[in-house]
Amino acid sequence: MFIDSHCHLTFPELSAQLTQIRQAMSDAQVDRALCICTTMEEAPQVLALAGQYDNFWATVGVHPDNEGVSEPDVDALVALAGAPKVVAIGETGLDYYRLGDRTLDQMEWQRQRFRVHIRAARQARLPLVIHTRSAAQDTLALLVEEGAEKVGGVFHCFTESAEVARAAVDMGFFISFSGILSFKNAQELREVAAWVPLDRCLIETDSPYLAPVPYRGKTNSPAYVPYVAQALAQAKGLPLQEVAEATSRNFEALFLRTPTPPESAKSAS
Repeated sequence: MFIDSHCHLTFPELSAQLTQIRQAMSDAQVDRALCICTTMEEAPQVLALAGQYDNFWATVGVHPDNEGVSEPDVDALVALAGAPKVVAIGETGLDYYRLGDRTLDQMEWQRQRFRVHIRAARQARLPLVIHTRSAAQDTLALLVEEGAEKVGGVFHCFTESAEVARAAVDMGFFISFSGILSFKNAQELREVAAWVPLDRCLIETDSPYLAPVPYRGKTNSPAYVPYVAQALAQAKGLPLQEVAEATSRNFEALFLRTPTPPESAKSAS
């Protein structure tokens, strides 16, 4: 009935409790989950997890915040993307929230990493899982420059303005809402959620982080994604069942679509 479109089940807070998490998911009618990769080093674990369970899928990518890790190139990402049950590239994007003493010019390494992911997604013909924080305009600009509308994707854990949501939707991207939508101080975000077309909405936990009310402050789990669906239903004034069905259809449309041939194969034919 529900699908968690973004979770980190290989993180230590969750990896040791996988049996209990899967039982809790079943009890909560959470049928499927997308396991997100955040470093090249983590990729084998994420791929193994998706390969072990028929209701898990995987992404490959390096989170924009991660420093001191293996830097991806297009060929490496495309090679990983060819593994069974990999359905997206990411999470990737831009995050200027923790600049510290650095200037925006000094974040060029992050913008270049983002370009690498977009190019890999285009070559592999897979959608992008986008992370953006305090960097919305640069994120949108790079997506346009690199032709990301050709593959689309999702802005995950969305907390940006209605204008950013509109720009993303206009480019063909989905918008995914997390437990933040249920927070008392998130009224502006609920107003954005009310506007986003239902056929462009996804739900997620981003677990182990951002547990929704009534579990706020605790370790999050894919089993809690129905609370996100409930918050979205309330924001839109819709029945929970309708939101559950629509977000599941949207997940399938974005991530489980029949892939087209990679650009390299098309150009060689």
